[in-house]
Amino acid sequence: MPQPSARRGRPPRISRAEIIEAARRIVEEDEGVDRLTMRRLAGEVGSTPMALYHHVRDKEELLVLLMDAVAEEAQRRPELPADPRERVIVLATAIRASLVERPWAVELPAADDLMSVSALWYSERIVGALVECGLTTERAVHAYRAIWYYTVGELTVRTASARRRERDDRPTYRDRVFTELDPGELPTLASLAGRWTELTARDTYQDGLRALVDGLTRG
Repeated sequence: MPQPSARRGRPPRISRAEIIEAARRIVEEDEGVDRLTMRRLAGEVGSTPMALYHHVRDKEELLVLLMDAVAEEAQRRPELPADPRERVIVLATAIRASLVERPWAVELPAADDLMSVSALWYSERIVGALVECGLTTERAVHAYRAIWYYTVGELTVRTASARRRERDDRPTYRDRVFTELDPGELPTLASLAGRWTELTARDTYQDGLRALVDGLTRG
């Protein structure tokens, strides 16, 4: 007896919220924004790539929507101290904390031409605090970029290292190299060979951030 033919017709209706949630599942479970494609997303929601374009213009808009979703989740804004330098520290630390909780999201702001309008609350207050420190508006923007690059760069390296350790717990190539360093040529590094991995794994973001902010705002 012949089997009933597969049901044909329009793909099921989907909403923008469902699309964003499905995109988030992909980048969380597949570990990376690069794994997110419109074809992969269409399969996740049981639709077609063409149907997705009725809700999002392209992958770039989809990434912006994901960034907005992350920013909206971090709506509990920190209490800001009166001192402008401390204010910068608190704001940058809050941004980093939000991204640490969502490692997949670190890749989104690394695409420097994309931004979340919802996150501009932080940018406004960091730049404003830097101006209060005595910087011109132009220098405040440059200082803000340096803080932003430091934050995203530190998280990118830390996230990539953590993922690698999760996949493979064997000693890394760096570990093997350090055990074979020549004390005559590299005496300082050779003396640290047994501690290098432990020392570099420490979370020193706050120390680096304070040094950076102090250097940028020093009169």
